[in-house]
Amino acid sequence: MSGDAVLIAAFSGRSLAQSARRAGFRPYVVDAFGDLDTRSAAEDIRVIDGAMQSGFRTKPLIAALDALSRSAKSAPIGLILGSGLEDKPRLVAALASRFRLLGSDAKTVAACKDPKTFFAALDKLSISHPETRSDAPSDATGWISKRIGGSGGRHIRVCHGVSHGKPRRYFQRQMSGERLSVSGTFLSPGVLLSLTRQWIAPSEEHPFRFGGVVSAPEVDLKLRSRMVEGAAAVGEAFDFKGMASFDFIVENGTPYLLEVNPRPGASLDVIDDAAGFLFQAHVAANLGEAITPGIKVNTSAVAMAILHADRGAVTLGDTPWPEWSADRGAPGTFVPQGAPLASTFAKAETADAAEALARTRLAELEDLIYGHAKF
Repeated sequence: MSGDAVLIAAFSGRSLAQSARRAGFRPYVVDAFGDLDTRSAAEDIRVIDGAMQSGFRTKPLIAALDALSRSAKSAPIGLILGSGLEDKPRLVAALASRFRLLGSDAKTVAACKDPKTFFAALDKLSISHPETRSDAPSDATGWISKRIGGSGGRHIRVCHGVSHGKPRRYFQRQMSGERLSVSGTFLSPGVLLSLTRQWIAPSEEHPFRFGGVVSAPEVDLKLRSRMVEGAAAVGEAFDFKGMASFDFIVENGTPYLLEVNPRPGASLDVIDDAAGFLFQAHVAANLGEAITPGIKVNTSAVAMAILHADRGAVTLGDTPWPEWSADRGAPGTFVPQGAPLASTFAKAETADAAEALARTRLAELEDLIYGHAKF
């Protein structure tokens, strides 16, 4: 499959495009940012302005993918979807009718994102999860509400006192504890599973905003086994194809499954190898091809942290980006207050050390960007 063209659509296509390039594919990307990293990795790119705010819409997305298909030197082998379509199973179905979908289908996406269907399935599988309901509790103190199909934590709200149900939202008992994630690549046959640790970067408006992820966390073996076995069971029950991610929170030693994303997740940045093996495995799984597990063991932990524009809205200048930065916006890019601004990476011997270094670099990168900003 070396040299094959592949289509990618995601709010941010950077990590998938880079993994595809490492694996020897030629990625053609539609995303909402068009940052310098993605443009460097992609063979060609189309940017849909405003997609982060309004979501992907059918006609513009299909038009962009059609244009990329025409620009490719050879017909793309298929389409891989990243973040941004979790709440749009009808759009996923429309895309699958036009392009060869390399990933879980619309039926799987809809089932995973329907709280009634998903959490009922977890009960049947005896997998712990927070108390969840579609109607508002009489006293919503200690509860959070989530948008169906939301991702990245920006859609989560803390409930106070009496709350009211709203369309496309559901309620979940708030829990506290360590946030761990299982990344799975469901092959034919078999599954590759690995653990990462995530953290939030809360703001006043978005108290559960995704902040970053680190590989190789130290996790008790029994706890690890429960999460890995639970993820494998869910993936089999919902017929996952290729990459997926499972978000847990551990409270009093028990892992509670919060949600599942049947698509490549943010952890790809910290668990993929130098040969893009996970991308290769994802494609092979969806083409019905066998692949021998060959991901190289990384002796270092890798962390990725997201910098948000919390200091204020900014128009990027000619920033001298450090080598450990990513998601680098081109000069002239306007970033609204609180929106993702860039990312930092770090490697260290332990997950704690890698996370600490990535977090430290956030302040350095923030000073650098705002110091070269256009006001």
